Amino acid sequence: MTRHELGAPLSQRAAKLLSAGAEQQAPPPPLAGEGREGASSPSPEWRVKPKTRVRARALRQDLTKAERTIWYGLRAHRLEGASFRRQTPIGPYIADFVSHAAKLVIEIDGGQHFEEGHEARDKRRDAFLAAKGFRVLRFSNHDVMTNRVGVLETIAAAVREARAPSLPSPASGGGGARGMGGVPQ
Repeated sequence: MTRHELGAPLSQRAAKLLSAGAEQQAPPPPLAGEGREGASSPSPEWRVKPKTRVRARALRQDLTKAERTIWYGLRAHRLEGASFRRQTPIGPYIADFVSHAAKLVIEIDGGQHFEEGHEARDKRRDAFLAAKGFRVLRFSNHDVMTNRVGVLETIAAAVREARAPSLPSPASGGGGARGMGGVPQ
């Protein structure tokens, strides 16, 4: 920029800078999985009601002793390398722990869950989660506090089961000599 251009009124300088910038090409958009997808929108679009989101945050700050005990075994990919999140909203419910990759929900229940009204509510909740494709494992606070290793082994087995590849059905022609049209080769 010349000394004369610097002395020009701001609007003329700004116009020159803007026109110079317009000549430059914008960088290409990032590939899928790179950069900030959706960064152009001013605020995220939440699928969870704000009240539920606030409640989940509060629950994350105030874990029960049994939940904290299990969380120490689940967090940071410690259990079978699975990623778990705690106090996560799924629809209108908040799951104690969830692994989205394994489609597994872990619920740690206090004594109130064994009362008549709560059992019916828990059944509705489990049906909702099952309809979303999640398997739900429920443990009582007592089970967690007296048999931590057994509870974590049960969860680990469920994670392994979720990751196991399903084998083709012999009836559909898949798998082995007998599956090839029923005729051994």
